[in-house]
Amino acid sequence: MSLPKKILVGEDSSIIINLTKNVLAFENYEMTAARNGKQVLEKLENEDFDLILMDISMPVLDGIACTKLIREMKDEKKSSIPIIAISGNIHNMTHEDFRKAGFDDFIQKPLDYDRVLATVKKFLN
Repeated sequence: MSLPKKILVGEDSSIIINLTKNVLAFENYEMTAARNGKQVLEKLENEDFDLILMDISMPVLDGIACTKLIREMKDEKKSSIPIIAISGNIHNMTHEDFRKAGFDDFIQKPLDYDRVLATVKKFLN
């Protein structure tokens, strides 16, 4: 049996973190949470992940700035990890804006967890 896929979730809302963890666990994904972009970078430095779900609006370091820093990492595996944006202000950005910021896909808040799982599976299966 293969090891569970590891997902790093950058999100400052405890409610969204807990709901996301429960939904991902149902599909046997292993989730680690980070509450801001700085913590995302710290966790990514110390561990390998298969995918990142990244909130755009976080304290300390927002999701766009964090994603740009990840894309600039010297470690090719880490710099090319799939990153899915999560945002409540999705209408303020075009598909092209998300791509230019380094995201592979995006999901709008409030989160539809069927969509979250479908998007995660698209990149991990």
